[in-house]
Amino acid sequence: NFILEREELTHALYDLQQEGKLPLRVTHNDTKLNNIMIDDETGKGICVIDLDTVMPGLAAHDFGDSVRFGASTAAEDEKDLSKMEMNLERFRVFTRGYVRACPGLTAKELELLPMGAKNMTMECGVRFLTDYLDGDHYFAVHRDGQNLDRARTQFKLVADMEKKWDKMRRIVEEEAK
Repeated sequence: NFILEREELTHALYDLQQEGKLPLRVTHNDTKLNNIMIDDETGKGICVIDLDTVMPGLAAHDFGDSVRFGASTAAEDEKDLSKMEMNLERFRVFTRGYVRACPGLTAKELELLPMGAKNMTMECGVRFLTDYLDGDHYFAVHRDGQNLDRARTQFKLVADMEKKWDKMRRIVEEEAK
């Protein structure tokens, strides 16, 4: 029911792209911290890895996947859902860095960055649930029910984003100035 109640989210960004309201860009499509090599001494990024996923896509999706991974407060497979939420300060810091690194984003792309976070989190939740129901063939698991736990954390994160939606939008507006 959680998924079905949010069905329109699954195609909203795609629809806008098809209508010409969002440009296709070169995107990584797996933008999370563990796909960046970091220098152990300086703590600075060295390079992006896992480039087999690079293709045309939407900036909101790359932004959203990073937020899904980097602004959450619990492990992706956390069993205790009370530990999972979206940290607004992390969201702010990531948004600041992203909009400064991507000065060519359109006003519409900036407006839809929060939707990208919600969209990618929902998509990952659906993918984890689908894999669980299909016998755990796609995502590696180390224990029974791990993909189900992953799905639950993602859906909890979506619900938390919905509660913080106005704050997320305001943060993007403030950081994009």
